Amino acid sequence: MTSRPRSGSDFALPPIPSLLLAAVSIQGGAALAKTLFPLLGPPAVTSLRVGFAALILWLIWRPNARQVDRAGWLALLPYGVSLGLMNLAYYLALERIPLGLTVTLEFIGPLAVAVLSSRRAADFVWVGLAALGLLLIVPWPGQAGALDPLGVTLALFAGVCWGVYIWAGQRVAGVFAGPQGVALGMTIAALTTLPFGALLGAQQGAWTHLTPVVLLTALGVAVLSSALPYSLEMGALRSLPARVFGVLMSLEPAVAAVIGMVFLGEHLKPMQWLAIACVMAASVGVTLGAGRRAVPPVEV
Repeated sequence: MTSRPRSGSDFALPPIPSLLLAAVSIQGGAALAKTLFPLLGPPAVTSLRVGFAALILWLIWRPNARQVDRAGWLALLPYGVSLGLMNLAYYLALERIPLGLTVTLEFIGPLAVAVLSSRRAADFVWVGLAALGLLLIVPWPGQAGALDPLGVTLALFAGVCWGVYIWAGQRVAGVFAGPQGVALGMTIAALTTLPFGALLGAQQGAWTHLTPVVLLTALGVAVLSSALPYSLEMGALRSLPARVFGVLMSLEPAVAAVIGMVFLGEHLKPMQWLAIACVMAASVGVTLGAGRRAVPPVEV
């Protein structure tokens, strides 16, 4: 489900293939994480994934926490905590409902932030379309084959955390000139998820299954979900307008649904595909209506 830190390296791939590959990498990382759930459980997987991501960012950017003043920590704390809770809720939801629907429900968060920051009446049309998508997903009493209600609730909570993360990320960007703020924020996220991973993981017997293969898989989740897509997106953002970036980012629910179908065997119903299409269309509509406004940070 993490502003994505940007690398200064140059990339050979054209921008649009770079963004598509980044989306596949992110959702592939989520699918790989889900394969670890039966062994470790979502809290332990979250703690390992965010911890490895923080370690990678520290090795790359080497932030100096001693130089952060009070204003910096006040900006970093909500950023890091919301990031950690977003990842935890996202993985807990992913255990209960398909990947494509989890990502679709989570998208409600940034959509709400974009609409609330807009003064265009037309954006409320997209709110209605997103609401229709939500109604097509949420479980109704007596509905055959309904989704797990707790899974839906957790995915929506992850979306709320994503919205808070966007707001907090804007504050962090105003305080920190470079990527050090992202590295420190990810560290706070790792500390936020650590108690859940340690306690709930211990209850589920997760730590007895920590083999070198499992640790390498968790590291692979962190790379696929963080380091690789961040780098690809940085190269693409140098060449693409913000609106085009936002439109391409709106493809992620569909990419997640396809990844879930191919690698996890999660076959969605026609109404669920329609729900994904509604939320994607709403995201595209809000993005195109945003003009030259900056694209909000996306999840890590």
